Amino acid sequence: MSLSRNLPLEPAQSALLFIDVQNFCAHRNGGEFKDIDEKAFRKKYGWFFDKFKAETLPNMQKIQSACRNAKIEVLYTTIESLTRDGRDRSLDYKITGFNVPKGAWDGKVLSEIEPLEDEIVLPKSSSSVFISTHIDYLLRNLGVRQLVISGLITDQCVESAIRDACDLGYLVTQVTDACATYSQERHDQSLATIKGYCRQITTDQLIAEI
Repeated sequence: MSLSRNLPLEPAQSALLFIDVQNFCAHRNGGEFKDIDEKAFRKKYGWFFDKFKAETLPNMQKIQSACRNAKIEVLYTTIESLTRDGRDRSLDYKITGFNVPKGAWDGKVLSEIEPLEDEIVLPKSSSSVFISTHIDYLLRNLGVRQLVISGLITDQCVESAIRDACDLGYLVTQVTDACATYSQERHDQSLATIKGYCRQITTDQLIAEI
């Protein structure tokens, strides 16, 4: 029996996971950007936000709609501490200075892909959702074997989720044009690096498949 990553999704055993598509790091007024003046913001993050708004976010909306229509479970993870002062954060997040307090606006999923009332949102306090949440337990309870991943940032938290999901026995599909990072070069390098761990397809390919 030959094994392969390149298998089409079976809706009954599939889930879509959005990584960190939240106010903190995907909204101009989010905590990561709010103290930066407009000129400096445009210079450092202009390309990212233009790309995100013009291509990545619309693609996220498309795959969200398609998965909901196909009865594929949709889940979300956001950077958010379980405490207000962030004492539960990973050491890495403490060093970096990331703290989205429990219940903060920064921790909410972007309104453009707002979760439905019964969709699962998991606050995380480390780069990998599989390290700082009980997502593996939830996915197994849901009967999920195939995981579709979209989100931010391609070469950071998205990569972490893909690697850990693969090591835990999931078949992973990365939607390449529904992920984003701070430059095209970084995005392309990440896709090339992580390719050996997952199946990579575009938004249009995913929608046609399901």
